Amino acid sequence: MFVPTVGKPKLMVRKSFERATEESTLDQIIPINGFSGLKKAVEEVHGPLKCLGMELDVLPVNLFRIYEQLFAGAEIKDCSVLIKEVRMLTSSYELDLIRQAARLNDAMFAQVRQILREGLTEAEFAGQLEAFYRKHGHQGLVRIRTFNHEIFYGHIMSGTNLAVPSASVGPTGGPGLNPSFPSGGGLKVIKRHEPVSVDYVAVIEGYLADVTRLFFIGEPLEKFVKIHAVALSIQQAIVSAGVPGTATEALYDIAVRIAQDAGLEEGFMGYPQPVPFVGHGIGLELDELPLLGRKSPHALEEGMAGVENSFVVTSKGLEKLSLFDDEIQVFP
Repeated sequence: MFVPTVGKPKLMVRKSFERATEESTLDQIIPINGFSGLKKAVEEVHGPLKCLGMELDVLPVNLFRIYEQLFAGAEIKDCSVLIKEVRMLTSSYELDLIRQAARLNDAMFAQVRQILREGLTEAEFAGQLEAFYRKHGHQGLVRIRTFNHEIFYGHIMSGTNLAVPSASVGPTGGPGLNPSFPSGGGLKVIKRHEPVSVDYVAVIEGYLADVTRLFFIGEPLEKFVKIHAVALSIQQAIVSAGVPGTATEALYDIAVRIAQDAGLEEGFMGYPQPVPFVGHGIGLELDELPLLGRKSPHALEEGMAGVENSFVVTSKGLEKLSLFDDEIQVFP
């Protein structure tokens, strides 16, 4: 895709041009044979390039070098932050798909009561929830931008597995099934009176909704109930303060202060290495801007979407998109 500073964007397609013309709404779609055809197509609408912006945060070095030779003489600059900041604000079309994804998440959580039972392994439990997702249109892949990081639907963990650290960019890790994919649930058997965390991402036509809920088979220990109540109070404080114009770092500071006042600073947002944020944007990727985190430079704007319940920023504040009950779900 070539987006000139003046004029319409041009989509150049090697394979499959026929499918691109069926699926894209762009006016200018042209077939090319390869990189040589790409250069010709760009220069036909723009002339020789003096400066070219590319998403250098995700572009492989070898591919970058091809472009560098192809457009010799042009200065290549990193435009990835600009693109991510544009994507912070969702259009009505995008928001509608995120709402649909949130409804799919609500439906998935409603299935837990029919599926979760003592003696299932985490992997068995995950597989049955994932089958429900797929049946209802989930694409099966959760895109994430962070280098060398992969997400398979999300994380399901129970009991002590919730405290197993990993290289995950999020606050929880989990052991995974093996060191080749070392995050999420494993073959641990789910037991009574222990927390079962379902942190799963619904995807509808490429757009995400990210929600976590906590389940117990049998009554939870009182400490879990108290800590969960603090977590909900943190969420409510952020919702109350989350109006357009509020600095995202200020929302993070509110969350940290409440955790500190409750004596829960140690372990807040992960243990032993907590992550420095309490919320993130969602859209085409799981780790979109803005971050509600330490040293975040952004302020809330109408149209942003995110947080572990999925919210959208409206002119009146945060509107919750994920409607499944926030409380701990206890099954007999």
